[in-house]
Amino acid sequence: MLTWKDVLDRAQKGNPPAPQRVERSDGEWKTRLTPEQYHVTRQHGTERAFSSAMCSRFEPGRYACICCGTLLFDGTSKFESGTGWPSFGQPSAHDVVAYTADNSYGMVRIEATCSVCDAHLGHVFPDGPAPSGLRYCMNAVSLEKLSVDDEAPAADH
Repeated sequence: MLTWKDVLDRAQKGNPPAPQRVERSDGEWKTRLTPEQYHVTRQHGTERAFSSAMCSRFEPGRYACICCGTLLFDGTSKFESGTGWPSFGQPSAHDVVAYTADNSYGMVRIEATCSVCDAHLGHVFPDGPAPSGLRYCMNAVSLEKLSVDDEAPAADH
Protein backbone atom coordinates (compact mmCIF):
# COMPACT_ATOMS: atom_id res chain seq x y z
CA MET A 1 0.00 0.00 0.00
CA LEU A 2 1.35 3.40 -0.99
CA THR A 3 1.67 6.07 1.69
CA TRP A 4 2.05 9.85 1.47
CA LYS A 5 5.79 9.40 2.07
CA ASP A 6 5.96 7.04 -0.93
CA VAL A 7 4.12 9.57 -3.11
CA LEU A 8 6.45 12.40 -2.04
CA ASP A 9 9.55 10.22 -2.57
CA ARG A 10 8.42 9.33 -6.09
CA ALA A 11 7.62 12.96 -6.93
CA GLN A 12 11.10 14.03 -5.75
CA LYS A 13 13.30 11.06 -6.68
CA GLY A 14 11.51 9.44 -9.62
CA ASN A 15 8.79 6.92 -10.34
CA PRO A 16 9.12 3.18 -10.95
CA PRO A 17 9.22 2.14 -14.61
CA ALA A 18 5.84 1.94 -16.30
CA PRO A 19 4.56 -1.55 -17.13
CA GLN A 20 4.55 -0.46 -20.81
CA ARG A 21 4.50 2.76 -22.85
CA VAL A 22 1.91 4.21 -25.21
CA GLU A 23 3.03 7.25 -27.16
CA ARG A 24 1.10 9.16 -29.79
CA SER A 25 1.51 12.45 -31.59
CA ASP A 26 -0.49 15.44 -30.45
CA GLY A 27 -2.60 15.12 -33.58
CA GLU A 28 -3.39 11.48 -32.84
CA TRP A 29 -4.51 12.35 -29.30
CA LYS A 30 -6.75 15.11 -30.68
CA THR A 31 -8.51 12.66 -33.02
CA ARG A 32 -8.96 9.96 -30.34
CA LEU A 33 -10.28 12.19 -27.52
CA THR A 34 -13.15 14.62 -27.09
CA PRO A 35 -12.10 18.27 -26.78
CA GLU A 36 -12.65 18.14 -22.99
CA GLN A 37 -10.73 14.87 -22.60
CA TYR A 38 -7.88 16.29 -24.67
CA HIS A 39 -7.79 19.52 -22.64
CA VAL A 40 -7.71 17.70 -19.30
CA THR A 41 -5.42 14.76 -20.13
CA ARG A 42 -2.99 16.27 -22.66
CA GLN A 43 -2.98 19.95 -21.57
CA HIS A 44 -3.18 19.37 -17.79
CA GLY A 45 -6.61 20.93 -17.48
CA THR A 46 -9.23 20.44 -14.79
CA GLU A 47 -12.89 19.71 -15.31
CA ARG A 48 -15.45 21.74 -13.41
CA ALA A 49 -16.20 20.36 -9.93
CA PHE A 50 -19.42 18.30 -9.66
CA SER A 51 -19.70 18.16 -13.47
CA SER A 52 -19.67 14.35 -13.66
CA ALA A 53 -22.11 11.78 -12.32
CA MET A 54 -19.06 9.54 -11.75
CA CYS A 55 -18.45 11.38 -8.47
CA SER A 56 -21.55 9.98 -6.79
CA ARG A 57 -21.55 6.46 -8.25
CA PHE A 58 -20.09 3.68 -6.15
CA GLU A 59 -21.12 0.48 -7.92
CA PRO A 60 -18.44 -2.20 -8.34
CA GLY A 61 -16.08 -1.80 -11.23
CA ARG A 62 -12.70 -0.64 -12.33
CA TYR A 63 -11.42 2.58 -13.81
CA ALA A 64 -9.01 2.80 -16.73
CA CYS A 65 -7.12 5.67 -18.37
CA ILE A 66 -9.33 7.19 -21.07
CA CYS A 67 -6.27 7.69 -23.30
CA CYS A 68 -4.52 4.31 -23.25
CA GLY A 69 -6.82 1.91 -21.40
CA THR A 70 -4.41 1.17 -18.54
CA LEU A 71 -6.26 -0.06 -15.45
CA LEU A 72 -5.71 2.64 -12.80
CA PHE A 73 -8.20 2.21 -9.94
CA ASP A 74 -10.55 -0.37 -8.49
CA GLY A 75 -13.97 0.81 -7.36
CA THR A 76 -13.40 -0.71 -3.92
CA SER A 77 -10.97 2.16 -3.15
CA LYS A 78 -13.42 4.87 -4.33
CA PHE A 79 -14.92 7.13 -1.67
CA GLU A 80 -17.02 10.28 -1.34
CA SER A 81 -14.63 13.16 -0.72
CA GLY A 82 -17.15 15.98 -1.12
CA THR A 83 -14.74 17.74 -3.50
CA GLY A 84 -16.71 17.32 -6.73
CA TRP A 85 -14.24 14.91 -8.35
CA PRO A 86 -14.03 11.11 -8.12
CA SER A 87 -11.67 10.14 -5.31
CA PHE A 88 -9.77 6.93 -4.65
CA GLY A 89 -7.56 5.70 -1.80
CA GLN A 90 -5.05 3.68 -3.86
CA PRO A 91 -4.15 2.95 -7.48
CA SER A 92 -4.72 -0.58 -8.78
CA ALA A 93 -0.95 -1.25 -9.00
CA HIS A 94 2.17 0.47 -7.71
CA ASP A 95 3.48 1.37 -11.18
CA VAL A 96 0.45 2.71 -13.10
CA VAL A 97 0.36 6.23 -11.64
CA ALA A 98 3.33 8.60 -11.78
CA TYR A 99 3.81 11.56 -9.44
CA THR A 100 5.25 15.03 -10.08
CA ALA A 101 5.48 18.13 -7.88
CA ASP A 102 3.03 20.76 -9.17
CA ASN A 103 3.60 24.31 -7.98
CA SER A 104 1.17 25.97 -10.41
CA TYR A 105 -1.31 28.65 -9.40
CA GLY A 106 0.63 29.38 -6.19
CA MET A 107 -0.19 25.96 -4.71
CA VAL A 108 2.00 23.04 -3.74
CA ARG A 109 0.43 19.79 -4.93
CA ILE A 110 1.37 16.39 -6.31
CA GLU A 111 0.15 15.78 -9.86
CA ALA A 112 -0.94 12.26 -10.77
CA THR A 113 -0.43 11.08 -14.35
CA CYS A 114 -0.86 7.77 -16.13
CA SER A 115 2.62 6.23 -16.15
CA VAL A 116 1.89 4.48 -19.46
CA CYS A 117 0.83 7.49 -21.61
CA ASP A 118 1.51 10.54 -19.39
CA ALA A 119 -2.17 11.59 -19.30
CA HIS A 120 -2.93 14.14 -16.60
CA LEU A 121 -5.37 12.47 -14.18
CA GLY A 122 -5.57 14.89 -11.26
CA HIS A 123 -3.75 15.33 -7.95
CA VAL A 124 -2.98 13.32 -4.81
CA PHE A 125 -3.46 14.68 -1.30
CA PRO A 126 -2.68 13.31 2.21
CA ASP A 127 -6.21 13.83 3.55
CA GLY A 128 -7.92 10.60 2.51
CA PRO A 129 -9.44 7.90 4.71
CA ALA A 130 -7.64 5.01 6.39
CA PRO A 131 -5.83 2.81 5.73
CA SER A 132 -3.70 4.78 3.23
CA GLY A 133 -4.69 8.32 4.16
CA LEU A 134 -4.42 9.21 0.47
CA ARG A 135 -6.97 10.99 -1.73
CA TYR A 136 -6.47 10.53 -5.44
CA CYS A 137 -8.64 13.41 -6.66
CA MET A 138 -9.18 12.51 -10.33
CA ASN A 139 -10.82 14.24 -13.27
CA ALA A 140 -13.73 12.01 -14.31
CA VAL A 141 -13.08 12.70 -18.01
CA SER A 142 -9.61 11.17 -17.64
CA LEU A 143 -11.17 7.84 -16.57
CA GLU A 144 -13.23 5.18 -18.26
CA LYS A 145 -15.51 3.18 -15.95
CA LEU A 146 -15.42 -0.54 -16.69
CA SER A 147 -18.04 -3.00 -15.54
CA VAL A 148 -17.14 -5.70 -13.02
CA ASP A 149 -16.83 -8.34 -15.73
CA ASP A 150 -14.91 -6.23 -18.25
CA GLU A 151 -11.22 -6.63 -18.78
CA ALA A 152 -9.18 -3.48 -19.08
CA PRO A 153 -9.27 -2.11 -22.63
CA ALA A 154 -6.30 -2.80 -24.85
CA ALA A 155 -3.38 -0.44 -24.38
CA ASP A 156 -3.83 0.90 -27.90
CA HIS A 157 -7.35 2.04 -26.91
